[in-house]
Amino acid sequence: MAHELDNHSHEHHQSENSIFGFWVYIMSDCILFSALFATFIVLKDSTAMGPSLRGLFSMPYVLTETIILLFSSFTFGLALLFARDNKKCMMFKMLGATFLLGLAFIGMEINEFRHLIHEGYSFKTNAALSSFFTLVGTHGLHVSAGLFWMILVMIHLAKGGITTKTTTKLYCLGLFWHFLDVIWVCVFTIVYLMNAI
Repeated sequence: MAHELDNHSHEHHQSENSIFGFWVYIMSDCILFSALFATFIVLKDSTAMGPSLRGLFSMPYVLTETIILLFSSFTFGLALLFARDNKKCMMFKMLGATFLLGLAFIGMEINEFRHLIHEGYSFKTNAALSSFFTLVGTHGLHVSAGLFWMILVMIHLAKGGITTKTTTKLYCLGLFWHFLDVIWVCVFTIVYLMNAI
């Protein structure tokens, strides 16, 4: 009995350390995105006699992307609730829905990049577009990494069940996923919305 309590205490301590460590990572990512946002704000009017960013984007398209990503945060939140209640089947369904929504978001982002490049607006065109592709592309890479991580977490949950260790992994992934949503809201506002007004 004492041995089980020691194990539980050790797992709980490890879980707290993992979550704290992940918060440190999130803070470092905040610094990265802050630098990218600052660069974009400085360079957004540096068009070198080339095309301006104003009117370059389809707002209904970007709004659809935004709704998809925000809804994926909702489904992930439901997955966490089902994990807490030990409802494994429903948890996997919500994780699956989150994965598909994230995949749809990435598909739309790639399609937007492809369309812009096809129209002659690449990261080489001018400094404004270079900062746009860097900022939005970095967010897209983070979402892609999140999708890969989601697959790994689902494999661990399928093999190990809902334990303290797997729940911690799921919680850290949730922090990352919600963080990416917050970053995207900033991208939508600063990059797209401000250049549409």
